[in-house]
Amino acid sequence: MSRTGKPGPPTAPASTPDGPNDVQMLSVNARRVVLAGTAAFGLAFVVLLPFWSWLGEHDHRVWLWTALAGTVLGLLALPLVRKHTGEGRLG
Repeated sequence: MSRTGKPGPPTAPASTPDGPNDVQMLSVNARRVVLAGTAAFGLAFVVLLPFWSWLGEHDHRVWLWTALAGTVLGLLALPLVRKHTGEGRLG
């Protein structure tokens, strides 16, 4: 059975401010995000520290080391965020 009308090529939707053709970059304060994450990991480390023996008895001491690693890595990231922000690579 043949069709009488053949559909044309699909047309792109009209460009609107909310449409996919007008995507704007999200501005994020990276320094604040890194500081918040570092503070959260630091707080977790301080809260878990009194439970050293309990964590060891139950083989959960990795939580303590994860919190410490997150704190140290966050502190190491702060100078990088400052450098990249100064060069205009971050919001």
